[in-house]
Amino acid sequence: MPYRYLEEIATADAAFKAWGESPEAMFIAAADATMNVMVGDIDAISRHRTLPVRLDAEALDMLLFGLLQEIIFYKDADQLLLRVETVQIKREPGLFFLEAETYGERIDPEKHDLQVDVKAVTLHRFKVEQTARGWEALVILDV
Repeated sequence: MPYRYLEEIATADAAFKAWGESPEAMFIAAADATMNVMVGDIDAISRHRTLPVRLDAEALDMLLFGLLQEIIFYKDADQLLLRVETVQIKREPGLFFLEAETYGERIDPEKHDLQVDVKAVTLHRFKVEQTARGWEALVILDV
């Protein structure tokens, strides 16, 4: 599990640090951590539907912010629990582009161990950085 929850950071919200060898791996870990706040066993989310996600942003951190917000949006708007399977990030001068493939299914309280309802990603202490070990993100979710 390439993420860990940080209970000392936010007591009324959910905070985590996610990491990976590449930005793409870190994005997938952060997406899993976000979903795992909402669903106790993310492996219970079946592949009933696939959904492409395409985003752009002026900065890499805002690209991650946008991806996590998309996951929350689909949960709220369409009652979909989505896991991110693949991520491709491309950069052009002044702009980052993301193409992700997600899979999931509609929320089923009998099947999914629902934990808390995540409302949004916050910008408070939000950070993406390259470290000696790879890429790391610090995320706080409003629950």
